[in-house]
Amino acid sequence: MIETAIRLLAAGDWKAAHKIAQEDESPLGHWAHGIVHMQEGDLENARYWYGKAKRAFPGAGSIEAEIEAIRRAVKAG
Repeated sequence: MIETAIRLLAAGDWKAAHKIAQEDESPLGHWAHGIVHMQEGDLENARYWYGKAKRAFPGAGSIEAEIEAIRRAVKAG
């Protein structure tokens, strides 16, 4: 399911991606959840989810790079 959330994030559909990410309790799910909130513009909430994923918050200007990074992480297993 996280792959679907990533595709939705890449398409800019953060609302649909949010439904998936909020149900995934894994670090990748938390990371995706953080990206969702970056796209939404809720940076405080994004920081929270990045913390749960144990990742440094990269800032709002890095959404595309974060989508690519999570995509690579999923492929790497």
